[in-house]
Amino acid sequence: MTGNNGGDQHGGVPSRQRKRFPGISSRAYEHPADRSALVALRKLSGFDTVFKTLSGLLPERSLRLLFLSDSVRVSDAQFIHLNDMLRDACYILDLEKVPPMYVTQDPVPNAMCVGLDEPVIVLTTGLVELLDEEEMRAVIGHEVGHALSGHAVYRTVLFFLTSVALKVAWIPLGNVAVMALVTALREWFRKSELSADRAGLLVGQDLRASMRGLMKIAGGNHLHEMNVDAFLAQAEEYEKGGDLRDSVLKILNVLPRSHPFTTVRAAELKKWSESRDFQRLMDGHYPKRSEDGDASVRDSFRESAGHYAQTVKDSRDPLFKLVGDIAGGAGDLAGDLGGKLRTVFGGGDRKDSGGGTDRGDGGKADGGKADGGSGKDA
Repeated sequence: MTGNNGGDQHGGVPSRQRKRFPGISSRAYEHPADRSALVALRKLSGFDTVFKTLSGLLPERSLRLLFLSDSVRVSDAQFIHLNDMLRDACYILDLEKVPPMYVTQDPVPNAMCVGLDEPVIVLTTGLVELLDEEEMRAVIGHEVGHALSGHAVYRTVLFFLTSVALKVAWIPLGNVAVMALVTALREWFRKSELSADRAGLLVGQDLRASMRGLMKIAGGNHLHEMNVDAFLAQAEEYEKGGDLRDSVLKILNVLPRSHPFTTVRAAELKKWSESRDFQRLMDGHYPKRSEDGDASVRDSFRESAGHYAQTVKDSRDPLFKLVGDIAGGAGDLAGDLGGKLRTVFGGGDRKDSGGGTDRGDGGKADGGKADGGSGKDA
């Protein structure tokens, strides 16, 4: 057992060995776009401290009291199997302080990690009743990953900033600026969910369980009617199918969402599980928290930009392919234009192999006039 502080006393908790990652930095599993934002925020000394101090101005206290008074707190006395899995997840990811976790009555399968002073994990009854032990282990690992990354703090901070921005939306062009901010935040949120999915895999260390959990969230408790390979095929069909109209509809569909589409999450997680980065991590080679202060913002942004560029290049989506073709055509045009400019400004006409000028107007090499004796190129 991987040090789950007594988890082996309960038959419902799997007892197979899992690898532990002492001192692991969340940078080890964060999606490039998520990591670049977090590295930049962490460089702003005192940024989160200030907002933690101001937490009394936010509805967080009310939220904590609500969970305490109207939900069930996971502990050694209540939802014991969930408590074991929570402590096990914190042990595997080496999170020193185990965050409080609650189960709240809600038929919609969901989980979240919120809070400024300290992260709080909340599971709905719909989720608890839907997933088996291994699937739930991945979900709890997902939420612990949010806590380790600091997503709870930064999400709350950014929600606060967004609410402030909305109050000044009446300013000319203010609404445009707000929508740009909200769109950017949602894009980061979606990438942070991909990061947390990776953390869930590191905790559960069972890709099929992670896949099953995502399938159930999409299609309910009908696992006997579903197939992982067919589910992943949906993601592939979604990625490459349709025409430019479908591409635009995809963008419009995803913009208001805080989470990526479920099939896309499954495909992204499977792709990461097959990567060299994942294998190195499982072999014990990963960045440590003690090195977070030395992380380069520039390198993180470069990696994020490279990820998006590669995504456009590899994508089979018609719009992405069009963007790639336009970018490639623009590059070719820029190269041709650069060559012509170098010819004009680089010391006169280029000499051909016969010693004459490389001209297309029939002009003479000895400077004779062409086009009616004007002496100028057409």
